[in-house]
Amino acid sequence: MLEFPEPPKGYSDIYLEETDKDLPVKIDQNTRYAFFQTIAKGGKSLIKSCKDMHLSRVVAYKTLRPEFADDPVEQKRLLREARVSAMLQHPNTVPTYELGRDKRGNYYFTMKLVHGYTLREVLNYRDRYDLTQLIDVIIQIGFALEYAHSHGVAHRDIKPDNILVGPYGEVVLLDWGLAKVWREDGSAVATEQEVGSIAGSDISMTGHAQLQGTVCYMSPEQVRKDPDISYQTDIYSLGAVLYEVLTGKTPFVGEKVHEVIAQVLESTPVQPAQASNMRVPNLLDQLAMRCLAKSPTDRVDSISEVVRLLQEDWRIDLR
Repeated sequence: MLEFPEPPKGYSDIYLEETDKDLPVKIDQNTRYAFFQTIAKGGKSLIKSCKDMHLSRVVAYKTLRPEFADDPVEQKRLLREARVSAMLQHPNTVPTYELGRDKRGNYYFTMKLVHGYTLREVLNYRDRYDLTQLIDVIIQIGFALEYAHSHGVAHRDIKPDNILVGPYGEVVLLDWGLAKVWREDGSAVATEQEVGSIAGSDISMTGHAQLQGTVCYMSPEQVRKDPDISYQTDIYSLGAVLYEVLTGKTPFVGEKVHEVIAQVLESTPVQPAQASNMRVPNLLDQLAMRCLAKSPTDRVDSISEVVRLLQEDWRIDLR
């Protein structure tokens, strides 16, 4: 079982003084949130923890970094992320509470503050965990994607860093900032630049490592920025996560970003059963390879089928 650190004393305790205090006679939205503390920094956004003074709970507060606060493209992305997250009401997604503007007029949205370990942190200690536990995490993410796809949303950023495992058995899919949503007539906007200049030469060491890690889970069509990208991109990315769970390594590895990109576009990964130091059930071995097919039409038909196969008795090969 996963072990989680105890939260600070009083952090989430519930007392009568908090539950029964009166609301101010005049509600001022500018004083609703207090005690901000930055907990995560993205390339263009910030996530802070803060206290909702009206409901006496600690929440996550996401906004754009100051240098991007007035960027209309980033504003649109933040709005889309907030609304997609709010509209996808599922046990394996993070509830969104409020969307608004701060006193400077900048967009923000609040959501449930979730605790636990990312799957990346878990996989850093892969040998400590039973395969059944890890496959159950992937199944839960499959449920989230199945729900999203049925409601017209592709996530497009499936990776271990965006999967969180909580202390009470909860598994949630984070960060819908790159989600693709189609118009009612089925058309889509032109594909946006999602990861900057992929082969750019001015990437810092940290940025280079983050980009390289992200590229490892991107489908070939996502790397190419194909305009007709579909839900199949999420199947590829989930397959890459499954491959890492089975082998302890990503499907493709390279010293430089362009090396990984070339492999994603042109190479076939080594079978998990051959790449792993542990026994890999045949069903999971074959499923990972099917998900990682270069052509979307050669992959498993749907995320529902992926979940169904993961729920089959693959353990028979380990007996």
